[in-house]
Amino acid sequence: MKRIISLLFAACLILAACAVQGPAQAPREAVSAASEVSIASGQPEPESDLEPEPEADNSWQLDAPQSHGMDPALFEQLHAVLAGSQIYAMVTAKDGVLIDEYYQEGYDESSVFALHSCSKSFTGALVGIAIEQGYFGGVDDLLSDYLPQVASLEEGKRQLTLRHLLTHTSGLEWYEWGGGYSNWREFQSAENWVAYILGRSLVAQPGTLFNYSTGNTHLLSAALTAATGMDELQYAEENLFGPLGMESVEWGRDPQGICDGGNGISMSARDAARFGQLYLQGGSWQGQQLVPANWVEASTSVQNPGPGGRTGQYGYQWWINSFGAKNYDTYFAFGAWGQYIFVVPELELVTVIASNYPNDSYAPWPYFTDYVLAAYREGA
Repeated sequence: MKRIISLLFAACLILAACAVQGPAQAPREAVSAASEVSIASGQPEPESDLEPEPEADNSWQLDAPQSHGMDPALFEQLHAVLAGSQIYAMVTAKDGVLIDEYYQEGYDESSVFALHSCSKSFTGALVGIAIEQGYFGGVDDLLSDYLPQVASLEEGKRQLTLRHLLTHTSGLEWYEWGGGYSNWREFQSAENWVAYILGRSLVAQPGTLFNYSTGNTHLLSAALTAATGMDELQYAEENLFGPLGMESVEWGRDPQGICDGGNGISMSARDAARFGQLYLQGGSWQGQQLVPANWVEASTSVQNPGPGGRTGQYGYQWWINSFGAKNYDTYFAFGAWGQYIFVVPELELVTVIASNYPNDSYAPWPYFTDYVLAAYREGA
């Protein structure tokens, strides 16, 4: 009888010990036990009725220019003249397919090119996404909401908004556009880029004067990082580059690790064309709205007159102008030394140019106007 009581007592102790096991271990043990039962019993695991979703095909489809109302002879002529140029790559898509590609010897569709200030248009897109996702309240949010150090600056700087940065109307002293003195090297060699930008003198009331500044866009990158808790590249990979299938992107950073939002992006010409195609499609890709349609519309609409002259007017980090003999309305990302992403909605056309013209960033324009745009045959 004592032996039976002892056995019962021991069993109770075992049960009690099992009862105090941590809850975090229970699911794992349960799964393990279930697996052992299944194996021991020889019963097959039930198959899921759900099939995995197929991966999106983000590869470019290729087609002949003449299948899309474009004269192939002009593209042949284009390739002939490009051979003696400083164009590294030139890619044109129409109706959502690639109809022409040119690469200088030594380069191909996998080559990565520095796009310089085309970076600004990518940063602008990410700001729009962040507003949609609630990280930013809107373009009239104060910069100090995200960079608290701004709150301790002079009154005019405390008034800075995201809109002022998006439209280059911050009023902060900056010398980058046109010839003459430039503070570019001073900015790039600063120990802290954000502090350097915010330390510039306020020479105009925010919102009153266009003054092109990579510093403005870098502040957007810093604000985006603070708002999302991710650096700009991480945020872009999750919300833009990943869904688009853009696998070639590289993005430089400042000494504090903030992505160089206004100048630091590099990628293949095909990936740059994907971005242009996304905007042409109103921010939609493979049935998914990556960039809000209203943001695409606002970004590519005139927000201010820009600097005057031939470059054009300005939206939110996009340039706006008309090109070609028929003055096709065009918006475009523009980087120093001749980097371009042209988008022509009327023709459903995107052209990307990567080049090396350190003394004339406008040098590639005739290749776009006199060959690509001129190749269109209405009604063909």
